[in-house]
Amino acid sequence: MAQVLMFACWLALAAPFARATPAPQAKAAAPAEVNDTCLACHGDKSLTANRKGKVVSLFVDAKKFSSSVHGSLPCTACHADLEGKDLPHDVPLAKVNCGNCHGDELAQYARSVHGKASGRADPLAPRCVDCHGNHAIQPVKSADSAVAPLKIPYLCGGCHREGSAVQLYRDIPQTNILENYSESIHGQGLLQKGLIVAPSCVSCHSPHLILPPADPASTIARQNISKTCTRCHAEIEQVHRKVISGELWEKRAHVLPVCVDCHQPHKIRKVFYTQGMADADCMRCHANPAIRASRDGRLLAVNAPELAHSRHSKVACSQCHSEVTASRVRPCETITHKVDCSACHAQVVQEFQSSIHGKLLARQDGNAPKCVDCHGTHGVLGKLDPQSKTFPTNVPDLCASCHREGQKAAIRYTGPEHEIVKRYTESIHGKGLLQSGLTVTATCTSCHTAHRMLPAKDANSTVNPANIAATCGVCHQGIRRQFESSVHSALVTRTNKPLPVCNDCHTAHLIRRVDESGFRLAIMQTCGRCHQQLAEAYFQTFHGKVSRLGYTKTAKCYDCHGAHDILPISDPRS
Repeated sequence: MAQVLMFACWLALAAPFARATPAPQAKAAAPAEVNDTCLACHGDKSLTANRKGKVVSLFVDAKKFSSSVHGSLPCTACHADLEGKDLPHDVPLAKVNCGNCHGDELAQYARSVHGKASGRADPLAPRCVDCHGNHAIQPVKSADSAVAPLKIPYLCGGCHREGSAVQLYRDIPQTNILENYSESIHGQGLLQKGLIVAPSCVSCHSPHLILPPADPASTIARQNISKTCTRCHAEIEQVHRKVISGELWEKRAHVLPVCVDCHQPHKIRKVFYTQGMADADCMRCHANPAIRASRDGRLLAVNAPELAHSRHSKVACSQCHSEVTASRVRPCETITHKVDCSACHAQVVQEFQSSIHGKLLARQDGNAPKCVDCHGTHGVLGKLDPQSKTFPTNVPDLCASCHREGQKAAIRYTGPEHEIVKRYTESIHGKGLLQSGLTVTATCTSCHTAHRMLPAKDANSTVNPANIAATCGVCHQGIRRQFESSVHSALVTRTNKPLPVCNDCHTAHLIRRVDESGFRLAIMQTCGRCHQQLAEAYFQTFHGKVSRLGYTKTAKCYDCHGAHDILPISDPRS
């Protein structure tokens, strides 16, 4: 059947393909024309060939190919031996040479253990297509890519899994590589938590230049392992200084030991060493409650019991104050920079730096809050601890220290919102939190986030009008679904005019119960801000007149139109 189909295609396409080699003045065929010619046959799912007794599919999925990284190329860009040839072409075709475009990668592959095995015609040697695929290659950054970070362990594990053909027939030591990696701190970060920045096989062994440990050029050669590991663990000297006892760490200044001496390859776990000496050295001075800085008189005392009950109780002093020099009588006299919280909390600090608070701090604004202003210094507690400044019931007071009327943040604020903290405490959210103790109710950080606070005019802000529904919908999920199908939703009504969002009807901070008289009596004025003529007409009716007299049980807008699920009158569900 395949041969009959190929012959039929040849009858239809031989003429144009025979002219594939243009005359000197002729224009070369466009990639799409060449590909359409090839797909006339290879677009058929039943097209197969017999290769050494094995039936091989010759089908090419046109849709997948067009969306691949090679989608803009003609078939002959890779199958170069078909350039200018007539149909039907000879079989088998010459193997594709990826080095025509990817010369550096192919050169690295040729030097690697994989490339050398391929040069020996080893049937188990992986080739480009075994890792990257052929016609449907996706960019590495795409989640659909065969070499996306989350897929790398399984891709490499296809050959290097315990009991695989490569390990059984190539005399590779049985070390449970994939199993050990999946249980390691790297594997758990990547495979369980989806942290694509966690190291995978190619992070240590490189993607193409994979060499045995005995090769001096190998990334895992003994003299190169520290350099490989410090690509991620850049501050490893500061992390280990005065924490690990001397015989396990640097014997000469800035000469790192081989990481795998302590951390087994593939089996890497969190390791905790005794930290008492580092803290004891610091506390010889800082346990004194009267100790102060010589420059500015700041109190430098550390409350040991407070530190012992903090979130950092298992963190050595030198891990935060990393510039200490152990050889000095006062090891901390060499400290020139403030503690960098990003050493452990990189993502949080990155969010903070992009926030309005972080930008003020970068400009050295004296009113800008720092990490310690909200979290404290040595007595940092978790947000679930009732004594913590960031415990839900304490958050309003924490934010109020700057944002209460008359305080530094409120003074510099020029927007329309005033008495923010007072309004919040009187709202349904504030009363639920502060009077009823409902710690699941919304606090300042629920709407503005804990670290990435941005002004409402910023398109990335959680309180930007375009994002308000999603922010409120984190808690009010059912109402959000109703709202998104209403005429007020930008998903339904396409207009250049501003559409109402949650805070237009409920306000931003003074959010009242909807069954209160004040809310019910004010709803017509609220709706009337957009529907002015309708509101004026309503107040001429019986309902409107008695409503103005303070009667709350008469019909209001939402009694007829609904509250969040307002539909057009043409909709039978309205």
